[in-house]
Amino acid sequence: MITKLKNITRHLMRYTLITTSVTGGLLVMSTTIFAGKIDQEIEAIFSDGGQETSEVITENDLRDLPGPVQKWLKVAGVIGTKKAISVRLRQEGFFRRSPDSDWMPYTAEQYYTTDVPAFIWRAKIKASPVMRLLVRDKYENGRGNMLIKLWSMIPVGNATGPELDQGTLLRYLNETMWFPSVVLNEYITWEAVNDSAAKATMEYEGVKASAVFYFNNRGMVENMTADRYMEKDGEFEMHQWSTPISGYKEFHGITIPAEGEGVWDLPSGDFSYIRLEIMDIEYNVPEQY
Repeated sequence: MITKLKNITRHLMRYTLITTSVTGGLLVMSTTIFAGKIDQEIEAIFSDGGQETSEVITENDLRDLPGPVQKWLKVAGVIGTKKAISVRLRQEGFFRRSPDSDWMPYTAEQYYTTDVPAFIWRAKIKASPVMRLLVRDKYENGRGNMLIKLWSMIPVGNATGPELDQGTLLRYLNETMWFPSVVLNEYITWEAVNDSAAKATMEYEGVKASAVFYFNNRGMVENMTADRYMEKDGEFEMHQWSTPISGYKEFHGITIPAEGEGVWDLPSGDFSYIRLEIMDIEYNVPEQY
């Protein structure tokens, strides 16, 4: 009997080792495949719209913008710099799915083009001590797509549709505060609201949305609000969305809002779902980190 138990134990240990090895191998393979897919998507947007330019922003380029927008670009340090055709950045922060859920730390890289507006956001979210979510959010050709996988293997979400198209367009418009020369492009138009606010409307590939940018006494962006679709349990609802700023940094001579959060204005109260900090940003470097 003892000999049989030893044999069974030996077989179980061998089975566990084999199973662990196979699972680990599948995880490595899945991660490599998923990462490779994102790599290809990043290369594709740079190929379509990331070519370098020698165009330098002058004060004359700002003449048709509302006063607070002109002041913002001047204070940010855009005049005299090259127009940002491509952008790459690194960010860190925390994310949560609902007002009563725990904050999950994340790290992310994001890549943009501006002549042809597009972005790809790739993030790693620590959902628990043993769970990792890999997220790819994409805006390309006027369409949005968010893909979420658990450990690169198990699909958790793959969202598309007109509501996401509107949402990713608004996200792009909001994030122009990190590469402000893009607001001179023709697909973004501006209207004055008052001395400290201006309305921006972005229209591209049949999708159109507007947001109001608010500026502090110095002239820097301090918040942005818009009506945006929010997804909940597979359904979409329109709510006011805002992105209050809490800190600024200078990168390559340009000052940008570098710390802030995303907030939904819900009937139950404000829901802050993301807090982030820009750790690095580079302009006109159309390649991956």
